Amino acid sequence: MSEKLNEEFIFQILSIVEEIPEGYVATYGQIAKLSGYDKNARLVGKVLSLSGYYGKYPCHRVVNSSGRCAPYWLEQKDLLMDEGVTLKSNGCVDLKKHQWRLND
Repeated sequence: MSEKLNEEFIFQILSIVEEIPEGYVATYGQIAKLSGYDKNARLVGKVLSLSGYYGKYPCHRVVNSSGRCAPYWLEQKDLLMDEGVTLKSNGCVDLKKHQWRLND
């Protein structure tokens, strides 16, 4: 990716994350697919880890494909639960209840 495309990609990812409503989550892969870069879920994670440099975004609403929260971000589960997101007994988000769909 060129530097310009990188910036465009970053803001594209962040604009998608900004659309996730309170009480819902999206997966890294889902965001990659929505951005047109289906196979770049890890790159989405990297962008989100740097999101603080670009402003305030609800990155806590992004989990992996199993609903697992980021392993080193201890506050993420609390932020999600404060929004009404329920976790299963294994600590993962219940994606059947809380995964964001564009028509929600």
